[in-house]
Amino acid sequence: MLNITGVHTFYGSIEALRGVDLTVNAGEIVTLIGANGAGKSTLLMTTCGIPRAARGSIRYLDRDITRLSTHEIMHLGLAQVPEGRRIFPRMTVLENLLMGAIVSDEAYLEEDLERVTTLFPILKKRTHQRGGTLSGGEQQMLAIARAMMSRPKLLLLDEPSLGLAPLVVRQIFEVIEEINREDDVTVLLVEQNAYHALKLAHRGYVMVNGEITLSGESRELLERPEVRAAYLEGGH
Repeated sequence: MLNITGVHTFYGSIEALRGVDLTVNAGEIVTLIGANGAGKSTLLMTTCGIPRAARGSIRYLDRDITRLSTHEIMHLGLAQVPEGRRIFPRMTVLENLLMGAIVSDEAYLEEDLERVTTLFPILKKRTHQRGGTLSGGEQQMLAIARAMMSRPKLLLLDEPSLGLAPLVVRQIFEVIEEINREDDVTVLLVEQNAYHALKLAHRGYVMVNGEITLSGESRELLERPEVRAAYLEGGH
């Protein structure tokens, strides 16, 4: 579904991605783990067209999207939940959800609203509340629900557990698994919480300083001593 080959991305003279190769097959949950500043978020943003890859190629559904604009990419069935949620704080929950539906068929609007509020029942109770007044966990739920309103085939999730209480993190990860299983949405998950991410995902990649250093089945990565030492030791 998504094939990233030899991608280099720069911020000015700083090379943030150094020849990254990564593949996500249809139906998978694939996680990308690594320390803060490793380039994980840059890879997701590069996939969405901002910033652009300086070299290499990004193919989605057998189409080269490396040079497409962000809005063209979104119309192909790809959605991103950015780090920090980035909801519209002055808009209501409903208005945020409607923003997510802009690229989808209006005929599915009511069905999709019902679906996302079934995934996150608290959003139904907060329909007319401004997004900025929600708790951190509720804002993350809204960000995921807004992305789902676009009916994505591929969902890019950037640090969905960041700053959330363990109970909320568990709920978010359960919903990600349900979206993948029940809605047939493929997921590329960027996470610093390596343990939860690898327990959820089918396959994983490890990124260090803009390069992929390890990849494999999630169960295998959980057992790798270098992964355990760098990301798992000292508790989950």
